Amino acid sequence: MSRASATWQLLSDSLRRGTPAMLLYVVQSQGSSPGRQGFLMAVDAHGAMQGSVGGGIMEHKLVQLAREQLTQPVPASSLHRQIHSKAAPRHQSGMICSGEQTVLLYPVQAADAAPIQRLLVALNEAQYGTLTLTPNGVAFQAGSQPAQDYLFRQESEAEWLYQERIGLKNQLHLIGGGHCALALSRLVRPLDFRIHLYEDRPQLNTFAANSFAHSKTAVASYIELQKLVPEGENQYVVVMTFGYRTDDVAVRALLGKQLRFLGLLGSQKKIEKMLTDYRAEGIPPEQLQRLHAPVGLPINSETPEEIAISIAAQLIAVKNSAALKATRN
Repeated sequence: MSRASATWQLLSDSLRRGTPAMLLYVVQSQGSSPGRQGFLMAVDAHGAMQGSVGGGIMEHKLVQLAREQLTQPVPASSLHRQIHSKAAPRHQSGMICSGEQTVLLYPVQAADAAPIQRLLVALNEAQYGTLTLTPNGVAFQAGSQPAQDYLFRQESEAEWLYQERIGLKNQLHLIGGGHCALALSRLVRPLDFRIHLYEDRPQLNTFAANSFAHSKTAVASYIELQKLVPEGENQYVVVMTFGYRTDDVAVRALLGKQLRFLGLLGSQKKIEKMLTDYRAEGIPPEQLQRLHAPVGLPINSETPEEIAISIAAQLIAVKNSAALKATRN
């Protein structure tokens, strides 16, 4: 179960038992705030907690505030701006990491039970939907996909709206279903990636054993990737087939696509030969510059599990650099 699922499950269980509970939600963040937009936490009146809104002294104070509010006859929702700087004249969070975030404290109500349950189904089954939070409560529409991943609009303390696209926001396409793909799928599964696995040897044991990928596609040739892999800023691809020839077919099918990330697993010698051939054929330099090869951070990884860690770290770095740029804009 993901952290988000566990958090909403605590709220669902609290409502079922009749235990007062508070939802803490980061509805807005800027700069290098430790709590990013979409981070969430649940606290109930008996002291149970799940999730995080950034940690540290800030989270401790907000949890204490939530517990205090839960003792009131009618707890009220509230928005709390948190500035992570001691130089701030107001709203200091107690942290000095710079940036800021706005955290919603919302006491869940009996009417929220049904939408929270629908949301849990979507999270646990990797479905898409739209979460909406307002002073009137929690709403969830399964199957819909808003244009933006996150939206926060505030007119006043009593008039605001938060909306989030629920579901895995990034698509990771693994080309080749061998040991490294299996290790990477296992490692990435809890992260914000929907994993698509492609293999031209459907009888391969590691392809069959990969229960971590959300989808698996057997192809007759990796040329089919031209049609199977879509373009977009949320599309990540790692090529890791069993040999040079199939790597070459896959890379040629993908080089011209607009992708957020395109990586190739292999030795430096193999990659140098491939790039030399591509340059000699006149493949545009800008296409070759977008290829991360060898893929993964340089940590002298050797085993499939170590290789998976190096690749996952690079994927996270690329993904979060885009998210950080968005918050600064």
